[in-house]
Amino acid sequence: MVLDRQRMDPALYRDAMSRYAGHVQLVTTALGDERRGVTITAACSVSDNPATVLICLNNSNEKNEIFFNSGIFALNTLGAHHQSLADAFSGKTQLTTNERFAFGKFETLATGAPVLSDALAAFDCRVIEIKQASTHNIIFGEVMAVRYSEAKPALLYMNRGYHTL
Repeated sequence: MVLDRQRMDPALYRDAMSRYAGHVQLVTTALGDERRGVTITAACSVSDNPATVLICLNNSNEKNEIFFNSGIFALNTLGAHHQSLADAFSGKTQLTTNERFAFGKFETLATGAPVLSDALAAFDCRVIEIKQASTHNIIFGEVMAVRYSEAKPALLYMNRGYHTL
């Protein structure tokens, strides 16, 4: 049976979703000498056995292809002290990749993906599945290594602005 669905106005949907608080994350990857990082709020835990997370990335940005081809990513949880880093990777600024990565100190754990050294938590993942869903790709990653720092205020995004908790 096919349902007769009325399309939701995208602007109305985005306005409503702006009231939804999301934890600000930096997702990073590398392929050879090329690196990419993107500020996102669309990420979550899927399972603890095996440890699995998912991220959602816009598939219309061709620069995101590296995430679909590298086979690895790191999900870095940002704290309140990372607001300028979040802006650098959000696309609000016109910085080069090297300028963006200069906002933080990065290292690698297990997969070779860039991990933010002072992230509140960092999940180093190998891609296990990619599903296309409308304008985005959902990337599932098995967590190969994890690291977390001392508890600090979290960086949240709500009502089109940053907040802390």
